[in-house]
Amino acid sequence: MTVRIVRLSPEALAGLAAGDLAVANAHSPVPLTEWFVSEDCSWVWQYRARQAVETPDDLPWITGVLWDDALDVAVGQSGFHGAPDADGMVEVGYAVDPAYRRRGYARAALELAIEHARSEPSVRTLRATVSPENEASLALVGQYPFVRNGEQWDDEDGLELIFEMAV
Repeated sequence: MTVRIVRLSPEALAGLAAGDLAVANAHSPVPLTEWFVSEDCSWVWQYRARQAVETPDDLPWITGVLWDDALDVAVGQSGFHGAPDADGMVEVGYAVDPAYRRRGYARAALELAIEHARSEPSVRTLRATVSPENEASLALVGQYPFVRNGEQWDDEDGLELIFEMAV
């Protein structure tokens, strides 16, 4: 499997945030599917579109398209919540289109994040936050050297368990 993260422009992010797939596709380097403007994704794009304008230094870090080169198709979204913070921490986020789940894409997204974090001298810690009910993500994170480091409340996702690993 050959996957990569395709970065989106502020214009493509704005199109997705507005739920306008045609505008998003006009500005995206890869074709996007209806899933990208579904309820599953809209809140992410609304947040990322604002972030791209308010904190442009985050743009190379934030959520992009998880792209399968072999299939030539967008299979999900993945990236970090922003650039490294003052302590060198980045938090990974990923979601796989339901049409492509259970094929290893979440693992590929996480491994891309680990690789990226390890390649950046400013990053010391990689964080993943997971809902206690998300058994698949808990199992995935458990296969890597993450250590549970507490919990937090997220307005979008509710209770999340915090896992961190040194990179």
